[in-house]
Amino acid sequence: QVQLVESGGGSVQSGGSLRLSCAASGFTFSEYSMAWFRQAPGKEREGVAAINIVGRTMYAESVKGRFTISQDNAKNTLYLQMNSLKPEDTAMYYCAADFGSQVWWLRRGYPYWGQGTQVTVSS
Repeated sequence: QVQLVESGGGSVQSGGSLRLSCAASGFTFSEYSMAWFRQAPGKEREGVAAINIVGRTMYAESVKGRFTISQDNAKNTLYLQMNSLKPEDTAMYYCAADFGSQVWWLRRGYPYWGQGTQVTVSS
């Protein structure tokens, strides 16, 4: 079955960087569109970055120029490079997947989700 396992979260000071990873198993990674979401306490889950099966990407306005989504099909792994982190980036970060062409992009319709990894940015 489809499994997504996030890692790489942690605590960092404002202006710092982190790289999140999402290890995928149970499916042919290159055939799935992927995305990163985040959810802060008391807030709705929001789309951060998405990538389709041909590598086209989309970012939330709040992270454009700071975050980069990428994937390594040979390693079945999705990444989120986060630079210039701000306290408002503090949240649980989730990866999500759906078979085939990208339909959802930054919307929450993905059928497969990981358990999340916590990112905390202090000022």
